[in-house]
Amino acid sequence: MITAAGFSHHTTPVHIRERLAPSADDVSGILRRARSEFGAAAMISTCNRVELYLSGEYEAYRVVRFLAHEFGMDDAVVGRYLQTWHGVDAIQHLYRVSSGLDSMVVGETEILGQVRAGFSEAVRAETQDAVLSRLFHTAVRTGRRARNETGIGDGALSISSIAAQQARALLPDITTARVLVVGAGEAGQLAAQSIVAAGARDVVVTNRTFARAESVAAALGGTAVPFEALSEALSKAHVVIGAAGAAIPLVDRAHFETSLATRDGVPLLIIDIAMPRTVDPEARTLPGVVYYDLDDLQSLADRASAARASEVAAVEAIVAEETARFAAWGARLHIAPTIAALTDRTEALRSAEVAKVMRRLRLDAADRAQVEELMEAATRGLVNQLLAGPIATLNARYDQDGYVDTVRELFRLDETRTAEAD
Repeated sequence: MITAAGFSHHTTPVHIRERLAPSADDVSGILRRARSEFGAAAMISTCNRVELYLSGEYEAYRVVRFLAHEFGMDDAVVGRYLQTWHGVDAIQHLYRVSSGLDSMVVGETEILGQVRAGFSEAVRAETQDAVLSRLFHTAVRTGRRARNETGIGDGALSISSIAAQQARALLPDITTARVLVVGAGEAGQLAAQSIVAAGARDVVVTNRTFARAESVAAALGGTAVPFEALSEALSKAHVVIGAAGAAIPLVDRAHFETSLATRDGVPLLIIDIAMPRTVDPEARTLPGVVYYDLDDLQSLADRASAARASEVAAVEAIVAEETARFAAWGARLHIAPTIAALTDRTEALRSAEVAKVMRRLRLDAADRAQVEELMEAATRGLVNQLLAGPIATLNARYDQDGYVDTVRELFRLDETRTAEAD
């Protein structure tokens, strides 16, 4: 019923993930091409994962080939890192993602909005269907239940808040630190908000689109600078938050060599939370620079996640309950065509027999109408009683032990469909 496939921080290193990260403008095109190739499709794209959800069962090699073509990569590289889930496993995986169990920081809350945004993009691209619509809506419900009914989200951290913690730990007085945010997307804004909440008062935002930088800076109570002034802004910053996610690093070694020359040995903390990375990772080799990217933050996230380990079992129980509920709905959806075919088949036989008998009776118009009405009622009631047992069994047992296949064979439903097609 469902195929899920993708890459995440669990198995795919950052230098590969940044090559597999679509820009916001690319997602709708990927979804439309996925619909042409597979059928209904939705995608979740965050700094730590890119996952494609398809309505239907598809072998992994087809998804590998599609994604390799979309991202301009070799099939072997994509196949090495791609994870795939089918059916119930795919449902359970998305529910675990929404509940924060699959996040870098267990219990973080940002993923729920990202799941919702992923489905909204599928709706805008018109690539969803009833199955994916129900899947994503129930995934959001599952995520909400996890946070409302357990303590998985109590004191939960996110990558943004971890960035703030590192800044506070490495700087003697964060209230006097200047924070430079490179990029004006949601990730950069969240990270800056976390650092402001930790005590920072001087926030500068730069972005390739200056109007966007001005908007984010105003929301943060900071200032905006043109992207052309990046080197100068670097020379005055104590913390740099990389959050632009451009195809190539926007902050390269040349920028640092220019800015470091005027810093007089003042250390610089760089936290790159973008995917692809905003800052050239070569920055970690420069004197006076402390550099973290998403992979570097993993160990910090693991320690934060350990504090909520006792709540995982309770969330897993919610995920299992919701997965079973969706599977039951899917099974009923699966048997609906068989029930419809069974009722259509018996109705056709019943109607044919009534018509045959009526042709043999020699009755005037008044008597004929009365007899036909009685025969219709009697035969329809008999058929309904005969079908009640098989239909109830199908509804109760779904596709267990081949009940659907048995009914189709006993009533020769597939033979009927073939004969009608001929």
